[in-house]
Amino acid sequence: MGGIEPDAQRAWIDETSYWSPKWLVPSAWHEHAPFAFWLINAIRPARLVELGTHNGFSFFVFCEALKRLGLSAEVNALDTWVGDEHAGRYSESVFESVSRISADDYPDLAILKRGFFDDFVDQTPDRSIDLLHIDGRHRLEDVRHDFTTWLPKMSSRGVVVFHDTAEHKADFGVWKFWAEVSALYPAFQFDHGHGLGVLAVGSDVPVPLGAFLSAARTDRDVIISTYHELGARVGRSAAMKRQLAIARSERDGLNVEAEDLRRDVEALSREISELRSSTSWKFTAPMRAVSGYLRPGRK
Repeated sequence: MGGIEPDAQRAWIDETSYWSPKWLVPSAWHEHAPFAFWLINAIRPARLVELGTHNGFSFFVFCEALKRLGLSAEVNALDTWVGDEHAGRYSESVFESVSRISADDYPDLAILKRGFFDDFVDQTPDRSIDLLHIDGRHRLEDVRHDFTTWLPKMSSRGVVVFHDTAEHKADFGVWKFWAEVSALYPAFQFDHGHGLGVLAVGSDVPVPLGAFLSAARTDRDVIISTYHELGARVGRSAAMKRQLAIARSERDGLNVEAEDLRRDVEALSREISELRSSTSWKFTAPMRAVSGYLRPGRK
């Protein structure tokens, strides 16, 4: 596309694809932010559910898109916020950070539900979810369970997004389930950023997404390369932010160390001053003078 400029004639990209995420928290999802911005604009979900939120990057991208577009929606983040064998274990500070950002920036959109995914199924009306993001535990049986459990909750316009569809390591099984389910519904997959699968499960596919899927039949390679490049820019921004944070931490550490040394020097100077002003120091002055006079090497 020669530098990647917005092209209103294309069915798969618009100005939202070039937006920058506000919150570059640690995530394996950075490279999918440009497409996520586009997707929110394309399907304009009234209810969104995310299964697996961790630090909140994808969740914040969804909320940011809705906020910037001026859309009303219910954005639900479901997670235990304790981690698992795939995401790793993490401290309470992760949930506290997600809660703080959600309350400060997206109070009218974000809803955090802490617990296991199945705990909230019965609380969700059938045929009410327009966008479901599945990014929980990644074993084959877990992904299949999440999809089949939540499928009845999807609306007639429903779209399901799977992360890690291109991740084949260890016991990751998303790619296996994606191979099964993508043969049953209109689908598209990005391979970068560990893989992102987009599945139109509703009977009434949103018109912009339908146009995207139609265009993908002929423009698949350029769609993938374009969003890969746009996503890589977000990834580089996140990496630079991380490096800057490390540099600042090292600088602050050196400043603390220098301050500690300064205090040690001041304390030692006070001790020396107190010693020199003490009676014993004055009383032993003649002896120190004689000692210095008799020191070997003195002429």
